[in-house]
Order: sequence, then structure tokens, then C-alpha cells
Amino acid sequence: MGNPKMTYFKEEDILYLVISEEKEVDSIEISPNITAELNEAGELIGIEIINASGFLRDSVLESTQAKLLKLKAA
Repeated sequence: MGNPKMTYFKEEDILYLVISEEKEVDSIEISPNITAELNEAGELIGIEIINASGFLRDSVLESTQAKLLKLKAA
């Protein structure tokens, strides 16, 4: 497995993470707008995130808020 590569398609707001250049044989929707792409052995070779800007914004905000709340409670 080489170095992962990330590509963002601005027009479509899709973030694609390539973990391996192997041929995609199957895919699984792991949550709304997030698809895991698999090779013939069922191993993860890529991740596609649709509506990526909103997903990343929400994920970062949730993570940051949770950490801030833990710090304030300490």
C-alpha cells in the first residue's frame, strides 16, 4: 500500500481519499454520503465523501465543542 492521496472535486463537493490504486470491486455506504470502496479481497482501498464541506465543518465543530466542554469540566 502506497501513500494515501486526497482529491477534492469542488464543483461536486466530493472528497475522495485513495488508499490503494487497486481495482474497486465493491462498495459499502458506511453512513449517509460516505462510501467505502473495496478491492477483490474486501479490503478498503478508498473513501468517498459527498457534501464534503458540510461533513468536515460539522465534524470539526462537534469534535472541538466536545473537547472544549471536557476542558471546562476539568
